[in-house]
Amino acid sequence: QVQLVESGGGLVQAGGSLRLACAASGRTFSAYAVGWFRQAPGKEREFVAAISGSAGSTGYADSVKGRFTISRDNAKNTVYLQMNSLKPEDTAVYSCAADWAPYSGDSYYTRLPGGYDYWGQGTQVTVSS
Repeated sequence: QVQLVESGGGLVQAGGSLRLACAASGRTFSAYAVGWFRQAPGKEREFVAAISGSAGSTGYADSVKGRFTISRDNAKNTVYLQMNSLKPEDTAVYSCAADWAPYSGDSYYTRLPGGYDYWGQGTQVTVSS
């Protein structure tokens, strides 16, 4: 069992930056692949970025590639999402999720929300134009 708590959301002007953090409780955090997802009002949840347990592999949605960077510090049980060059269309509730994957290899992660076992409560990101 793991609990996830997101932080770092807020209001920022277009072109600005924010860094989200996803802090996890429990042990063996490195055995979890972690993903970030977002959901805007009236829209479906969408994949943003993911990172494998060992940080050996990362993946991004096309809409954020080159602007967002996912990273993790397993010693601190925390995954980060650095968001630069923010756009109004990035406005959404951002949630992190953890996928228990101890035997899936160093490069494993999934883009599918159904593949994740635990979810945080989300943090609001609002980008003004």
